[in-house]
Amino acid sequence: MKLYFFGGTKVVSGVNYLLQQGGEKILIDCGMFQGAPEFEEKNYKPFPYNPKEIKALLVTHSHIDHIGLIPKLVQEGFSGPIYATPPTIDLSLLMLKDAAQLENWQNGYTKENLDRVSKLFKPVDYYNKIKISPNFSFRFLDAGHILGSAIIEIYTFSSKSNDGKIKIVFSGDIGNIPNPLLKDTDIVKTTDYLLVEAAYGDRIHEGLKKRKDILEDTIEETIAQRGTILIPSFALERTQEILFEINELVENSRIPRIPVFIDSPLTIDAIDVYKKYKKYFNRHTQNLIDKGDEIFYFPGIKFTKTVKESKNIKRVPPPKMIIAGSGMSTGGRILFHEKLYLGDHKNCLIFICYQAEGTLGRKILDGEKTIEIFGETLQVRARIVNIQGYSAHADQKGILRWVSSIQKPIKKIFLVQGEEKPVKTLSQIIKDNLGLEVEVPEYGQVVEI
Repeated sequence: MKLYFFGGTKVVSGVNYLLQQGGEKILIDCGMFQGAPEFEEKNYKPFPYNPKEIKALLVTHSHIDHIGLIPKLVQEGFSGPIYATPPTIDLSLLMLKDAAQLENWQNGYTKENLDRVSKLFKPVDYYNKIKISPNFSFRFLDAGHILGSAIIEIYTFSSKSNDGKIKIVFSGDIGNIPNPLLKDTDIVKTTDYLLVEAAYGDRIHEGLKKRKDILEDTIEETIAQRGTILIPSFALERTQEILFEINELVENSRIPRIPVFIDSPLTIDAIDVYKKYKKYFNRHTQNLIDKGDEIFYFPGIKFTKTVKESKNIKRVPPPKMIIAGSGMSTGGRILFHEKLYLGDHKNCLIFICYQAEGTLGRKILDGEKTIEIFGETLQVRARIVNIQGYSAHADQKGILRWVSSIQKPIKKIFLVQGEEKPVKTLSQIIKDNLGLEVEVPEYGQVVEI
């Protein structure tokens, strides 16, 4: 059997893996490259395989770096089933519809293609083993990353195995546990080969209490200066998670009540999906909902769906808070607010999301004081705060804990979905601490397993 790496290699995005057994080929994820221009250029190149030959596509979760090129895949001839959990299907369709406002026909973002994608999705819940063909079966486990996110266990055959059977696990994005909303990441009992994400392979996140304390202190300090708080945030999970925590801070009188604007139509729609799938939340959150707690709503919150409502935010005097996409400041309404508010030292920009190499968010996080938004050169004078604890990705300790819980032997681990430095760091730690064979694949590499 052959495993091909067509994305997520020494970069976080563009996740796309191909498994070939005999004449059959299946894909795991079909994501868009994000970040620096040299990465994004790959989105417009032909696939390195024939989409018409793909038997099925398995999707780990609904972030664009895992699903963004599905419309292009369909446009170029793929017509097989797309397996995903029910929340992933609903959220993916929202994400693709939203991305269609920025993408064009070259990547398949036409109404016709999106309709075809919608019809190809097949819902599969956690723990149900599904047979795709005589060569491939799979099962989803809960990744604890975002609502509906999955680890994928694939069962197939290999001449290199003693009994001819083989199991490959694709971690997708592993959750940062404990998560205030979601259940903990499932443990994989055994596997022969493991592809594991390494986005934060060289970092340790703040704990739940510390991150909330930092958030509380930052909000209070900015309010005291009568400033504006900006939070660039992904529409899925990160915004819902921080709203859940702001809700607790407000309800327990830990922060003053100020206007909090959720300036993202996609986030507003995503919250409706979250409310639909209560059973995917952890027990604590389910209990709060059962008691009547509106976990995403609190006094002062305002949802601005229209452009007119968004533009009127500037008329509201500070102190105030604005949460908007995109999470890496690569587009969306956050750019309009950053243009207005980053030049004032009374204001504060809080990063709670991963900032990929080459993005505006990464430049600001790395300390650049002169930036460009909409062709205009701006000075960054606002306070910049980075709270890594709000990451939906496991940190170095979390990845090691998850990998070490798998029963040995693991024949080989492939480290993916991380930039070169964290991948290299994590690779050495796994070799030293766990004594396992680790490989860092290159783009286009093929491995016989």
